[in-house]
Amino acid sequence: MSLLHPTALIHPGARLADDVEVGPYSIIGEHVEIGAGSHIAAHVVIGGRTRMGRNNRVFQFASLGDIPQDKKYTGEPTRLEIGDNNTIRECCTLNVGTSLDLGVTRLGDDNWIMAYTHIAHDCQVGSHTVLANSVQLAGHVLIADYAILGGGTLVHQFCRVGAHAFTAGGSVVLRDVPPYVMSGGNSAQPHGLNSEGLKRRGFTPQAVDALRRAYKTVYRSGLSLEEARQQIAEQAQEFPEVQVLADFLATTTRGIIR
Repeated sequence: MSLLHPTALIHPGARLADDVEVGPYSIIGEHVEIGAGSHIAAHVVIGGRTRMGRNNRVFQFASLGDIPQDKKYTGEPTRLEIGDNNTIRECCTLNVGTSLDLGVTRLGDDNWIMAYTHIAHDCQVGSHTVLANSVQLAGHVLIADYAILGGGTLVHQFCRVGAHAFTAGGSVVLRDVPPYVMSGGNSAQPHGLNSEGLKRRGFTPQAVDALRRAYKTVYRSGLSLEEARQQIAEQAQEFPEVQVLADFLATTTRGIIR
């Protein structure tokens, strides 16, 4: 049997793996699915069409799968999808998507989502990220794998934060943050390559040097963004790590922090 506290309200239509724990006074809605090994603390509300994978931990007062804070939403059957091995701390809010986008808000695997974080409708958060306390993601934001957002970071709607990027606490992100870049401020400005983070994640010295060269091409060469893109594309032929940056620059629609 599921380890359900007697005060928890679990809709008969909800699908919980046999070993899911649900704490006192939590509420689980009809269209919710929770995978094996997951722990739902006290006073958590999980509603909407929410699917959670395995081994997730959700702490007290979190709200997952409620309707988006979007006046255009009119009750469409949109979704929230959460992967495996995520930690979602106190008072976090994750909303379902909207029909004006993909219709789904996603959180990948192995993410560390700290207290009071808001992940709005249609956000796509990758895997192995850290969103520190009170990070606020507006709608349609993309956070790539291994990104770290410092406490209180605000991300404008439709912005992207690239893989292995880092934002300082209190940053206000109004443009895309390219992969591997450290940034901070209001509005966020680039402050070098996240070289220490890359070394910790096993990037070779040669790859870090190539990315440092690419960073200088974008930010210190005096080239226009289009000229920098062309040079980065050439540099990417030797290092696949640089190709990640080249692809990001080729697809930005809001422009990058500069």
